[in-house]
Amino acid sequence: EMTYKVAISFDRCKITSVTCGCGNKDIFYCAHVVALSLYRIRKPEQVKLRLPISETLFQMNRDQLQKFVQYLITEHHTEVLPTAQKLADDILSSNSEINQTHGAPDPTAGASIDDENCWHLDEEQVREQVKLFLSQGGYYGSGKQLNSMFAKVREMLRMRDSNGARMLTLITEQFMADPRLSLWRQQGTGMTDKCRQLWDELGALWVCVVLNPHCKLEEKSCWLRQLRKWGDMDVCPLEDGSYGNELPNITDALTQKLLQRGATTITNLEGWVGHPLNPVGCLFLTLTEACRLEEENCLEISDAGDAKPPVYQHVPVATGCQDSGESYLSLALEVALMGMGQQRVMPEGLYAQDKVCRNEEQISARLQELELDAVLVQALRKQCILLLEGGPFSGLGEVIHRESVPMHTFAKYLFSALLPHDADLAYKLALRAMRLPVLETTAPSGDVTHPHHLVSVVPSRYPRWFTLGHLESQQCELASTMLTAAKGDMLRLRTVLEAIQKNIHSSSLIFKLAQDAFKIATPADSNPDTTLLNVALELGLQVMRMTLSTLNWRRREMVRWLVTCATEVGVRALLSILQNWYTLFTPTEATSIVAATVMSHNTILRLSLDYPQREELAGCARTLALQCAMKDPQNCALSALTLCEKDHIAFETAYQIVIDAAATGMTYAQLFTIARYMEHRGYPLRAFKLASLAMTHLNLAYNQDTHPAINDVLWACALSHSLGKNELAAIIPLVVKSVHCATVLSDILRRCTMTAPGLAGIPGRRNSGKLMSTDKAPLRQLLDATISAYINTTHSRLTHISPRHYGEFIEFLSKARETFLLAQDGHLQFAQFIDNLKQIYKGKKKLMMLVRERFG
Repeated sequence: EMTYKVAISFDRCKITSVTCGCGNKDIFYCAHVVALSLYRIRKPEQVKLRLPISETLFQMNRDQLQKFVQYLITEHHTEVLPTAQKLADDILSSNSEINQTHGAPDPTAGASIDDENCWHLDEEQVREQVKLFLSQGGYYGSGKQLNSMFAKVREMLRMRDSNGARMLTLITEQFMADPRLSLWRQQGTGMTDKCRQLWDELGALWVCVVLNPHCKLEEKSCWLRQLRKWGDMDVCPLEDGSYGNELPNITDALTQKLLQRGATTITNLEGWVGHPLNPVGCLFLTLTEACRLEEENCLEISDAGDAKPPVYQHVPVATGCQDSGESYLSLALEVALMGMGQQRVMPEGLYAQDKVCRNEEQISARLQELELDAVLVQALRKQCILLLEGGPFSGLGEVIHRESVPMHTFAKYLFSALLPHDADLAYKLALRAMRLPVLETTAPSGDVTHPHHLVSVVPSRYPRWFTLGHLESQQCELASTMLTAAKGDMLRLRTVLEAIQKNIHSSSLIFKLAQDAFKIATPADSNPDTTLLNVALELGLQVMRMTLSTLNWRRREMVRWLVTCATEVGVRALLSILQNWYTLFTPTEATSIVAATVMSHNTILRLSLDYPQREELAGCARTLALQCAMKDPQNCALSALTLCEKDHIAFETAYQIVIDAAATGMTYAQLFTIARYMEHRGYPLRAFKLASLAMTHLNLAYNQDTHPAINDVLWACALSHSLGKNELAAIIPLVVKSVHCATVLSDILRRCTMTAPGLAGIPGRRNSGKLMSTDKAPLRQLLDATISAYINTTHSRLTHISPRHYGEFIEFLSKARETFLLAQDGHLQFAQFIDNLKQIYKGKKKLMMLVRERFG
């Protein structure tokens, strides 16, 4: 066990200085000082209390005094002797400074009653710690450490310990000396978020210090001088935490983000909410603090693990007038409502805007902790009426500036709080708060049939509104809250719906609302709410119209959802979307998703339709299919044919549309697909016709022997072959014209010579059963084309051949010989061909040697 010598000086119940032999340096006292203090507090009788030493000396005579001094010097002569000699000289010299003043100091007597007295604080240590934590950039727990120092300052201020301000001054000096400040300033970059939050906390603490009602005037003026001095320094960060003037000037912006419906000016460019000094938060806390009921167990954590909300009581405001009925609690509510409802300009810069959002959420959270009794409800209603009638001072006034901070977050609280007590007022407020003027175009707002084709331009038009996404989602939350509350009330739902259609400009948010409404309207355990279901459908239809011409990656999901919603509403809704498809869907969506889903077995079961209703629905779907096929045959023809299968006239019409479009508007792949579908449905002649049309669009070069269309070509030839000689004779000229790839042509030729055409047989058509000759038409034409394709391909390959492909080339010539030999004079033709090669390519000696070896 080590023993340490500890000395503690007191003054009026405060520790004013400490020393300890352990040498530990920290902002906080070492364990030994704490131990001694506790010992002194708990066992005061064990620590002998003595008079000040000056009193004891006063009682001694001259001999005793001499003895006392000499013994003292002897005990510590190495340390004390030089001091003792110097003091002796001074005392004996009549004009020394020591002899000019009466009496002598006494360290054991304590300070005089008027002297300043404050707790001992190791200033050097505070500086060192803050410097260290800042140098770590607020990471690795150092941010936590700095926050715990801030908490220490708060605690000191609460205890009215004057060291709070001293410690804060020391911390601020180190913050101002942070070398990163000048670096950020040179680079014109903003602070990191962590750093901004620490500076915010620093600012908030200075607010507490300067507003402290118990401090003297001279202290205040001293702090203000100090704060001004810091504020004038170049490196002092701006409120937004950024440097440089890269942000657009707000006044320039205003002259353009025009005023709507009458004119309004904003009297205060700087709002209370999000203000660096947090006036609303400060006042609200101060007023509620006075009303807080300190319960025995208020510090206990509830079962869920979160702290219990505070419990408040009304403390009447002490005024001369007894029946004013005002309490500090109702004043706190009023302050919060006034601040939140104030019309104010959206501040400059991302961080300042973010602070507004955070501040609003903090105040809302505090307001929700208040249990509204009759007194508070009365205060709430009074304020709400004032806000509605408040003119330019109120963000909920009739006319607001387009640069105004929106009121959605605030209105959501007001709506929920007022609803049980005054529903009309609640809706009136929330509906007025729905607007988001910065997004409003100059177009008349009454027209909701073609809502705002503005979706794609919003972000770029409002570059100054960094938090626009958050604001729009808050607007959506407010609308959702109202929809939920209005369930079952046709009139209210209609007004909420109109407000949504007029004020919400983002399709994805309207879609979210439509989904919300649908969920609330169709609970699992009871019947659907038809009024709300209709609202969901109407919002869905609006989304369809908004996103029809602008690309939206969620579009497929939206279309599917809309059909589900319309199905829930019923058969009339489905008929309506089928009949008006062109205002809602693209032709592809209308056929492949909408009509297909409506006609599916599941939908018919879900709606339990009778025969006439089913027929009406099917008729509508077929009409839609034909309209879409006309408009976009490329993408809709196949779906249209499928949808029209059961109706002969519609099916014929769809087929005719395909035939008409085949010449111009369709690719060979689309035509082959439809042709195969026709064969599969049992229409081989129609399949043949479409395959022939497809062939005219196709062009296969000599080297495209792995082209995806090869399978289709082989299938088309097999189909023609199976139908008979005439069809085969009709397709071969098309093949010869479109396909220049030797291997594909020889493959077709081989298949055609293996069996007699017409084996599939068409009723009433006789099949000769004879194999076709390659000498006669139509195969003669195919054979000639194949041989010339082999010749062309050979020359093409030889121009760029490398020795490693020689073996492969010889195999290719062997394949070619098989085709040549199908002709009557094939062996002569082939020999002639080989001789030509030897002559033309005699420079390729090794290759020609291989040719000779194989073909002579």
